[in-house]
Amino acid sequence: MKLFEKMRQQKFLSTTLLLITLSVGIVIGTLVNTSVNAARGQQVAPDATPLVIPHAQEMGSEFTKLAKKMEQSVVNITADYMPKQEQARSGRHPQQDQDEDGDDNGNGNGMDLFKKFFGRGGGEQDGPPMKREQSGTGFLVDKNGYIITNQHVVSSDTQGNPVDHIFVKLHGDSTEYRARLIGSDKESDIAVIKIDSKRPVIPVVIGNSDGVQVGDWAVAIGSPFGLEATVTAGIVSATGRDVPGNDKQFQHFIQTDAAINPGNSGGPLLNIQGEVIGVNTMIATQSGGYQGIGFALPINMVARVYNDIIKEGRVMRGSIGVSWETRDPNPQVTLKALGLDHGQIVGVVKKGGPADKAGIKEQDIMLGLNGQPIKDGQDLIARVSDMPIGSQVTVGVDRDGKKMEFKVAVADRMEVWSEDRRVGGIPKPEAEETAKLDTSAHAAPGEIKFGIYPRQVSEEERALTPDKHGVTVTRVEPGSFADEIGMQEHDIIIAVNRQPVSSVDDIKKVQQTLKPGDAVAFRVVRSIRGQRGRAMSTESETLYVSGTLPEN
Repeated sequence: MKLFEKMRQQKFLSTTLLLITLSVGIVIGTLVNTSVNAARGQQVAPDATPLVIPHAQEMGSEFTKLAKKMEQSVVNITADYMPKQEQARSGRHPQQDQDEDGDDNGNGNGMDLFKKFFGRGGGEQDGPPMKREQSGTGFLVDKNGYIITNQHVVSSDTQGNPVDHIFVKLHGDSTEYRARLIGSDKESDIAVIKIDSKRPVIPVVIGNSDGVQVGDWAVAIGSPFGLEATVTAGIVSATGRDVPGNDKQFQHFIQTDAAINPGNSGGPLLNIQGEVIGVNTMIATQSGGYQGIGFALPINMVARVYNDIIKEGRVMRGSIGVSWETRDPNPQVTLKALGLDHGQIVGVVKKGGPADKAGIKEQDIMLGLNGQPIKDGQDLIARVSDMPIGSQVTVGVDRDGKKMEFKVAVADRMEVWSEDRRVGGIPKPEAEETAKLDTSAHAAPGEIKFGIYPRQVSEEERALTPDKHGVTVTRVEPGSFADEIGMQEHDIIIAVNRQPVSSVDDIKKVQQTLKPGDAVAFRVVRSIRGQRGRAMSTESETLYVSGTLPEN
């Protein structure tokens, strides 16, 4: 009995000891684990303070206010069209055909300075042609739903496809409104469309682009890549910018570094007050996207186009029927060589046009309109285009050094240049006849120091000249004066500083009267298609190449 009780006591003590040991172990393990975890938390960043998110607070800025103010006035535009059969088969957009054929728009470095901002378009496809889309931007200018955008977003040109439908989306409104084209202007690339909105619309505030200065803030709003209401900011980089290779005579741009990308076309460029100062129209790019240079049409010019379209359905511009060579790199030097400090040399007088009827001739130098001096050709165009159709203007002219005046009636530009597709007309087919270049006579440099190798003209070449005389350039010395001013092989020199040239000796005589620092203007006939020994075309143009003789 005593033994049994003793065994029970020993078992109880053992069990109690085991329980105590386990309990102590658990407590110690818990303490150790807690200590280890705490130690680990402090070892990562023991001196760091947890972040606390503050209550939401709108900071605000001038750009914020501007973006909120404009978001209801800027719209996204989508247009669809059916591609032509051959384009559908090749999967190419007409603009691609132009760009990929090596046309760098006269810039010479491969930069496509006339990149239009189509936001999206169709890719390659097999089978029957399918509808394609292009997108851009516009902005409301009237509470009744009138919108300004670019013509190339909602219309077509002679190389493109006609747009079938135009759709507009307002910010914050899922409705896709059908728009109708009120009118467009090819020469400025501006179009007016209209929607009938279910809710009131808020038009933009129009500014005055004449007050824009280099260095001013510039804000662009649009739908690049279809991303609606995208806002970018920069500064005005230049004003009155003429883009190389762009033949539209009514486009003198505001240049900006505000980010502009495909889909921004037709959107507004704003000043810091939120006033529209321009319409984003093109970019300078080598990649197809933003590279820091964008161009916007000044709103003052756009407003004039808009007012004509809503009144007449098209832009009414005056013309007197003259044009000129725009590729002369030194027009002021040319004028100086001819003894003048301003004016514009007439290159072409439209047959049957107002100037032709009045008696103005090619190579006349237009000096003034109604007694006011003409600075250059762009000044002449701007002033004549704003004159009422049917009115008369007095044109001051220099003809071979003699001052003359002519009364000229201002006509409708569209009618005068009805066959010029740049104005909106349809050009005549190009002549297919060619004239063979006679290269039997070899050039002799003689004592000509301009850097050219001249020879007498052939009979075929003589027929290209207005007065049936001249001297043909067979070679231009690389790096010479002639090379630097743009003289080309196969040019026919017909005058130097107004002195007619019929032989190589005539060039020598003029050369003897010149000294370093003098201005020299060569009047030349250039075959448009003839080049490097190929057959010369009967189609040619007369132009000036000029420069100042180097000091050596």
